[in-house]
Amino acid sequence: MDLKDIQNLIKFVAKSGASEVKLEMEDIKITIKTGTERTETTILQQAPSGIPQMTAVSGQPIPAQVPAQTASADSESKEVATKYIEITSPIIGTFYRRPAPDKPVFIEVGDIVSPHTVVCMVEAMKLFNEIESEVSGKIVKILVEDGTPVEYGQPIFLVDPS
Repeated sequence: MDLKDIQNLIKFVAKSGASEVKLEMEDIKITIKTGTERTETTILQQAPSGIPQMTAVSGQPIPAQVPAQTASADSESKEVATKYIEITSPIIGTFYRRPAPDKPVFIEVGDIVSPHTVVCMVEAMKLFNEIESEVSGKIVKILVEDGTPVEYGQPIFLVDPS
């Protein structure tokens, strides 16, 4: 199953109104869950295979390093999550802040948006799709760099609705 098939499956599930779809094949497992407002989760798992361990020049294994989160950082992220609304990418593709390289950006931090305000473009399969805000408020953070890939449902902007 290739990326195009997965994208088509996600679109089909979103339009069908199904709340959850699970697809399991020999080497891949896909679960797509939808909520009442939007698709919330897409999980892809490859069949387990031997994961090579990175080694240093000395031949010793390199220990995995996981960044530690402090309690204050964790509570701060929860506060931000409840205070702001996310504008998410409705498709997989490449995120662009402007309609063309020589044109100004659609929106900046501090701009006020309302439903149907074009906030960016996402290029998917050589098609440029204008992404519109579904909420009203003030843009407080742009979460994605211009010209980088985005996933389906990935947050791209934070909006303060107050």
